[in-house]
Amino acid sequence: MTGAPDDPPGRPPTPPHDHAAEGAGGGPPRRRGARDLARSTASGLLIALACLLVPVCVVSAWLHDVLLDTDRYVATVRPLAKDPAIQDAALRHVRRALDARHSGRDITSDIASWLRRQGLPPTAADAVEGLGAKLDPAVDQALTRVAAHVVRSEQFPAVWVGVNRAAHSALVHVLTGEGHGPVAVDGDTVTLDVGATVEKAKRHLLNAGFSSAAEIPEVHRRMVLFRSAELDGVRRGVRLLDLAAAWLPALSAVLGASGILLARRRRRALARAALGTAVTSLALAVGLAVARRYCLDHVPPRVLSRAAAADLLDALLRVPRVTVRTVGALGLVVALAACLTGLGRPRGVGRDEAVTGSGGAGRRADRCRW
Repeated sequence: MTGAPDDPPGRPPTPPHDHAAEGAGGGPPRRRGARDLARSTASGLLIALACLLVPVCVVSAWLHDVLLDTDRYVATVRPLAKDPAIQDAALRHVRRALDARHSGRDITSDIASWLRRQGLPPTAADAVEGLGAKLDPAVDQALTRVAAHVVRSEQFPAVWVGVNRAAHSALVHVLTGEGHGPVAVDGDTVTLDVGATVEKAKRHLLNAGFSSAAEIPEVHRRMVLFRSAELDGVRRGVRLLDLAAAWLPALSAVLGASGILLARRRRRALARAALGTAVTSLALAVGLAVARRYCLDHVPPRVLSRAAAADLLDALLRVPRVTVRTVGALGLVVALAACLTGLGRPRGVGRDEAVTGSGGAGRRADRCRW
């Protein structure tokens, strides 16, 4: 008997209700559709969040491994001691420091006054004093030669490393509070312990043989370097990124993997996650280029020339640039591989066309879709 016993004559027989197919499908179609929508939405959110965290992971790792690590920072800038632009900038600074002395007129005037006190005729003393204008170019040439000798010598790399190590240690102390030094932070104020600086200079003078330096008295005073209302916020941000460098990459990987596993079509989800990683990496690369240009436009020429600043920034940005390129290229490769492996897979019933049932075969074919 093909129909129900109470089917009226002339009406087509009622097909039997397929309880097995409904059970295998997980419930009525409306309920399954709601669950699938929830899964797709959660998967998309997790993958998007994981992709957005990729630039933050790169920046936090760079901050932790290079910018806040004095040894790695020094290793990064050490080769710049041989860079011509850096040497020219150092030459100008050394030349400017040596020039912060008496001019030629002051020197000849002092010599002339001493000669007059010794009884030399006034005309001879006046002639010596008149040499001041001619002495300035000679002094300038001599100071330039001395500065060039210092910068081009084999001792300059050691000086360069020492200066960068001391400056970086002071910066890390200001930003994180770690370490010790003459620079200290009190709220929004950065101060310099002048007494410690004077004591250090005093030791150097004594070691150089200037015994009179022992008479320099002790100084107990702190000098205010600058105040900034944003300093506290900057320190909190740096501390947060420094801590995030340890767990943020793992969190991003877990979020991305969870989003892929939660998706109905995992191969497609993998392709989207990889493509999203490549896109956010490209966005970070653009951000680094913009930040580099901004820094170059705002470095005072008296402090550092544009060429020297560009070489210094390129050395510091080398690690994040390489990381961004690697992550972006890997994302594109994975996305392309996922797309290519999905081609040729059956999108409909496919090889199960011989099975006309609407239950298991149709669902198996639907799972073949990526």
